[in-house]
Amino acid sequence: MIRNILCLVLFLTLFAPSLTYAKELAPEEENDFVVKVLGREVVEDAITRRLAFEKAPSVTTYTVKEGDNLFRIAVNHSVPVHLLMEWNGLENTLIHPGKELIIYNDEKYKKVYKPISVVADVSGQALPKTEKNETKIANSNNIDESARAVSAASNDEPPSSAKELVVTATAYTAYCEGCSGTTAYGINLRANPHLKVIAVDPNVIPLGTKVWVEGYGYAIAGDTGGAIKGNKIDVFIPSYDEAMKWGVKKVKVKILDE
Repeated sequence: MIRNILCLVLFLTLFAPSLTYAKELAPEEENDFVVKVLGREVVEDAITRRLAFEKAPSVTTYTVKEGDNLFRIAVNHSVPVHLLMEWNGLENTLIHPGKELIIYNDEKYKKVYKPISVVADVSGQALPKTEKNETKIANSNNIDESARAVSAASNDEPPSSAKELVVTATAYTAYCEGCSGTTAYGINLRANPHLKVIAVDPNVIPLGTKVWVEGYGYAIAGDTGGAIKGNKIDVFIPSYDEAMKWGVKKVKVKILDE
């Protein structure tokens, strides 16, 4: 018996399939896997056989929440939308709460995007005043005008006396399947692509609050999202490519309404 095992090990060592061939044929089962040799299946311990093999990729399962969209999920996990769609067999970007998405964790399965800063136009207009914690405005035109004034303000950092938070910031666009382009605060982003708007957790930063975001400039807290909880924000960037380049990063946020 021992002699037969030694002969088998010697045979496999000398005539084992190539690494590429082994990867294609050998599903991993803990330390054991199957390789077909001359049409015959042989189960052998990987260490004994001394044949390198590739481990199954690490994956995360994400359950879609109310308010999520595929673009936002892709940015949060630093993967391109087209790969997220490919991994999950999606034909379009429309998703529904409760759906489970598979996301590959290994770096070779995804492209990691480096963050960039987005600089706004400077016009020197003063910031408008609104009631603190206001969440609804009857006239949507007033909302857009308020957001325009905030977006046009100088990007200079506000006084140090302003309340400061450190948050995790991602980016999103107004163009995805299932997205209306109108924020939770009533701002029409498709009609006003140059507005500076961020999605927030209203329990942390109330809707309608004027803020300054490091690397983004003056903005209004005008949207919410299922994944935006606690000290997290989403910055609105009209360009898909630029939003993907923003990535995920830690930034300072200063609250201007207090």
